[in-house]
Amino acid sequence: MRILLLLAFCGVLHAEVQLPALISDNMVLQQNMSVRIWGKAAAGEDVAVSFLGQTAKTKAGAGGRWEVFLAPMRAGGPHTMTIAGANTISIQNVLVGEVWVASGQSNMAWSVRQSDHAEQETAQANYPVIRFFQVRTKVAEQPQDDTPGAWKVCNPENAPAFSGVGYFFARELHLTRGVPIGILQSAVGGTPAQAWTSRPALENNRMLHYYLEQWEKRVADFQAGKSASANPRQLAPGAPGHPHTPSGLYNGMIAPLVPYAIRGAIWYQGEANAGPTDNELYRHLFADMILDWRRAWNQGQFPFLFVQLASYIPPEGRDWPVIRDSQTRTLEITNTAMAVAIDAGAGRDIHPKDKLTIGRRLALAARAIAYGEKIEYSGPVLRQATGEDGALRLWFDHTGSGLAARDGGKLTGFRIATEDGKFVEAEARIEGATVVVSSPQISAPKSVRYAWENDPVANLVNREGLPATPFRTDRGK
Repeated sequence: MRILLLLAFCGVLHAEVQLPALISDNMVLQQNMSVRIWGKAAAGEDVAVSFLGQTAKTKAGAGGRWEVFLAPMRAGGPHTMTIAGANTISIQNVLVGEVWVASGQSNMAWSVRQSDHAEQETAQANYPVIRFFQVRTKVAEQPQDDTPGAWKVCNPENAPAFSGVGYFFARELHLTRGVPIGILQSAVGGTPAQAWTSRPALENNRMLHYYLEQWEKRVADFQAGKSASANPRQLAPGAPGHPHTPSGLYNGMIAPLVPYAIRGAIWYQGEANAGPTDNELYRHLFADMILDWRRAWNQGQFPFLFVQLASYIPPEGRDWPVIRDSQTRTLEITNTAMAVAIDAGAGRDIHPKDKLTIGRRLALAARAIAYGEKIEYSGPVLRQATGEDGALRLWFDHTGSGLAARDGGKLTGFRIATEDGKFVEAEARIEGATVVVSSPQISAPKSVRYAWENDPVANLVNREGLPATPFRTDRGK
C-alpha cells in the first residue's frame, strides 16, 4: 500500500505544470511581438495560459513539453500571468517592454560595483521597470532547455551585481524610450567566441574547423596528463567543463534563452580571441556566431550591437588593431552596429571602468538600428581614400553634423605609406566632410592607417562626440 501511495504521489508531482526559470515573477516580455510561453507537464495534459485578456490553450506533447504563443502586446505593467494545468501557477509583477541579451566575456560581465562612480551610480539605481536575469555560468556538451536564475528588479540593493555595460544600456533605453527594459545577462570572463557558437555552426564552416581541431588536441593532452592549469583553482585546458570548450557556453547559457522573445543582443568580447591565429579568423567566427544566434531564435535579422576592443597595451603576440579590424568587417552583416571604444580604454588595464560611455553608445545604436530613430549613432567610418597632389583625401560616412578633433587641437593618429609599406606619421587637416593627410617624407602616398596601434593616440570625431573607427586601406581582402 505504501508503495502504491508513493507511486500515486510521484504521478501527481509529475503531472504538475513546470516552468523554466525565465518564466517567473518580475519577468519582462517583449512588446509588439508574438511571445512564447513554455514548460513541462504530463503527456496529454491540458494547459492554459492567461495574460492581459488573452487565454492560449494547448496539450503537452508525448515528451511532456508544451508551448503557447501570446499575441503582440503593448508595453506596460505590472500584470499577473496565470498558467493552469493539473495545478495553477500565478506569476506576479510581469512587465511588457523591450528585452535584450547582454553577452560576451569579462568586460560585459564587469559589474556596476566595479565601474566608475560605483557608489553614486548604485545609490541612484532605482528603476523598478528595469529587470535583469543573470544566467549562471554553465558549460554543457548538449544544448540545455533551462538555466537556474531569477528576474531581479533594478534597485540599489540588486544593481551593484548587474553588468555595468548592460545596466547603463538599459537605463539609457528606458529613459529615452519610456518603456520597461529586460536584460538577459549571459557573460563569462576570459571566454572565446567559439565557446558561444553552436557545434553545427562551427562544423558547417571549414575555416572554423581550426577551433574544433585545436580543442581536440588539448583534450588529448589533458587525458594524457600533459596539460595543467597555471592556477590550481582553474580547470586545465582540455578538461571537461572548461569554459573554452567549443560550443560549451552556447549549450549551457544561450540555448536555454532561445525560446524567449527578444528585441536584440549586445556583445562585448574579443580579448580572448586576440592572438596570432585568431586575429584574422575572428571575423569569420564572429560573423558566423551572429548568424547562428539569429537562426536559433528564428526571429529574423534581429539587431546585434557590439563593442570594438578598447585601447590597451596587451602582452606580446596579441595584436589589438587587427582584431579591431576583424570586428569592423563584421559590420557588413545586416542590422549590426559597433560602439568604438578606443577613447575609453585604460592603458594596461584590460578592464576599463568607464562602462557608462560604452552603455550609452550601444544604446545610441539600438535607438537607430532597432527603433528607427533618426539620430547619429556612430563616429566617422572611412568610405574611401582618393589621391591628389601628394596627399590622400579621406571620405567618411557618419560624419554627423561635421568632423572635429576631440580636444580641439590638431588631428592625430594618421600614418601614410608608399607601396613599400613603410608608414610614417602624417599631417592631417579637416576640409569640409573630408580629411586630407600628407607628409613631407612621402610625395605619392598609397596607403593610410588611422589609430592602428594597440593603445592609439587618435582624436578624430564627429561633432556628436563619437570617435572615428580605426582603419587601414592596405588590408587584404
